[in-house]
Amino acid sequence: MLGSIGMGELLIIFVIALIVFGPRKLPELGRTLGKSLGEFKRASNDLRNTLEEEIHVEEQTHRKPPAPARAPAPPAEDPQHDAASSV
Repeated sequence: MLGSIGMGELLIIFVIALIVFGPRKLPELGRTLGKSLGEFKRASNDLRNTLEEEIHVEEQTHRKPPAPARAPAPPAEDPQHDAASSV
């Protein structure tokens, strides 16, 4: 976000803010802005975590149950083995 703003631009913004708000109000304004940004970040993280949790729950409920395991097939009869045992 601040990657495209250089040091000169930040200095100009600070001087304008100092002129508009005055030296006594500027620290209070900075604290208020910092608290507001922290609150916004916390709320957005909570929302993101809630959405991810709901998506996970939805995926779990819509997931198909695993197919039941098939019983092993009985061994095939060997016609040569049967013929030899009947001799």
